[in-house]
Amino acid sequence: MNTRKPVVLLAPLDWGLGHTVRCIPIIQELLKQKCDVLVACNSKQKQFLYRENASITFIHLEGYNIKYGKSRLQTLFKIFLQTPKMLIKVNRERTWLKKFLLQTRVDAVISDNRYGFVSSELPSIFITHQLRPISGTGPLVDGFIQKVLYYYINKFGVCWIPDWISTEINAGGKLSHPEKLPGVPIKYIGCLSRFEKSVSSPGFGMNTLLIILSGPEPQRTVLENLIVGQLKTGTLNAVLVRGVFDNSSIASSDNIIVLNNASSIELNALICNSDIIVGRSGYTTVMDILKLGKKSILIPTPGQAEQEYLATYLHEKKFIYAMDQKTFCLKTALEKIKVFPFQNITTSMEQYKPIIETFVASLKDHPSNLHA
Repeated sequence: MNTRKPVVLLAPLDWGLGHTVRCIPIIQELLKQKCDVLVACNSKQKQFLYRENASITFIHLEGYNIKYGKSRLQTLFKIFLQTPKMLIKVNRERTWLKKFLLQTRVDAVISDNRYGFVSSELPSIFITHQLRPISGTGPLVDGFIQKVLYYYINKFGVCWIPDWISTEINAGGKLSHPEKLPGVPIKYIGCLSRFEKSVSSPGFGMNTLLIILSGPEPQRTVLENLIVGQLKTGTLNAVLVRGVFDNSSIASSDNIIVLNNASSIELNALICNSDIIVGRSGYTTVMDILKLGKKSILIPTPGQAEQEYLATYLHEKKFIYAMDQKTFCLKTALEKIKVFPFQNITTSMEQYKPIIETFVASLKDHPSNLHA
């Protein structure tokens, strides 16, 4: 049997930090299975992941740099205009990968929603929960987009879906459980979260509210200004994690503690020590909320149709309480959730571990002959 460590190259999409964050459990399990992990990402993603695990090797890869508008219509229009740029990026990352593999020994490639990050020479895994895209422009357009995405997904060897296989108890609804699946083998690996329940940490006391902001600008700042403005008029004890890695700042006040960002350990403790979580309805946030079983008020990013769908779907399932940004009122939301019948999911979120173990074992048994 081959004894050298398998080398796995992983590339998460840079559309916010959600794709990067949800790769943390996968990276940790790959390291546990004695793999060398290379992460292809931009500088912001590297800054975040390096703090989580300094043993990872990073390779710079430009992201998609998607821009949002200040309103729902502006965001939809901007994303539409950026579609050609996204397709160009797909071709560029395919070219980048071919050149990189000629210079560096790699045994397998894992792509989180980067459609061009695939090799015909190596085992290539695609991670996505967006098998039925929702663009906000209607089912005909969504169906066309799905065909295009499946064209790219079918170039991979297997597709991992971070959700439960059940069509009744799941986090993604029709996003991850479409009527038609891609042509490649599908594995539902369970929801992914870097967090654990009841993690305590010195210095983090109990808080009524924890506000976690994320996502592309300017919508991150729009929501920040909205929530901070409403908090300043009250006396609620709150912690705001801004989700930024630059030098910008907001002063803390008597009732608001402000952090630009937080490590996984810090954020885990903050979530566990808070009564209510306020944030976006991004899929990674949703998976964290479901694992930790916290009451939440989630606000979809205007114009990001996937978040709008998830907010509605999960609200109807009673997993979260959803509120529209345009009409968001913190006081009203806090009153509503007092009687909202929140439901918790008790299904295990460890399904990805045996799947990765089997995957790594196959690499050890049949290593690539490239650059050996």
